[in-house]
Amino acid sequence: MHTTTHPGAVMTRDGTSAKDAEFSAWMTARQPALLRTAYLLTGDHHSAEDLVQTTLAKVYLSWDKVRKREVVDGYARRILVNENNSIWRRAWKKREVTSDQVPEQRGVRDRYDEGQSSALWDHVQTLPRKQRAVIVLRYYEELSEAETAEVLGISVGTVKSQASRALATLRQDAARHLEMSGEEER
Repeated sequence: MHTTTHPGAVMTRDGTSAKDAEFSAWMTARQPALLRTAYLLTGDHHSAEDLVQTTLAKVYLSWDKVRKREVVDGYARRILVNENNSIWRRAWKKREVTSDQVPEQRGVRDRYDEGQSSALWDHVQTLPRKQRAVIVLRYYEELSEAETAEVLGISVGTVKSQASRALATLRQDAARHLEMSGEEER
């Protein structure tokens, strides 16, 4: 196998470029958080893994262009959200049918909830794509309104209105769920 390097690329002791080493370190540190966000956006582990892989590939290809390393996380998050949105625009995705049947069921473990097992997450999944993205970034990722707006490429006012609508829907769903569970017990 023959590899070529960019002229002037700095090589490390193990033969990788400094760019590769720097990207690898960033990726190792950020991949779990990106995977969590991708899962919260897609609701599916396999789709989330594919989404993160695509995101990491795009970040790697642009690694030399990102001058300020402190903005790489936001850049990656924006790619993640945009890729997720573009997946839903593709015609083949619209032909997929969801199922109530889960192929494998795992036991419930008592652990920190990242949105994977909470009852609330079932309701979040029913929100429209944009509202779900706002909720995931604002409340799961704990980004500010301005940071969320920047990642999604929308105004702060739109973040506020989307969050408000989503929270109102979640409140209605929760109230309806409580009413139904109360009626079943009688």
